[in-house]
Amino acid sequence: MARFEMGNAEFAGIGAGANADILLEMGLACATGRGGTTDMVAAHKWFNIAAIKGSARAAALRAEIAECMSKSELAKALRDARDWMGGR
Repeated sequence: MARFEMGNAEFAGIGAGANADILLEMGLACATGRGGTTDMVAAHKWFNIAAIKGSARAAALRAEIAECMSKSELAKALRDARDWMGGR
């Protein structure tokens, strides 16, 4: 069973074939509040997954926002990324 946690319908059909650029855009949308409120935990999650898929920009942004996050927020972001990748 696929699980999608996207608040934005334009990303609803991605799935396992998601490329780093799409995942980077998802992180940017969460970080900037595009289409809703900002969510740095979700932004870190998407930047982390994009970085794993090869995006150097996502890796830099992930490191940048990590500096402003608490340890518990970072732990949640990493768990969420691991859970999302585990289903792929």
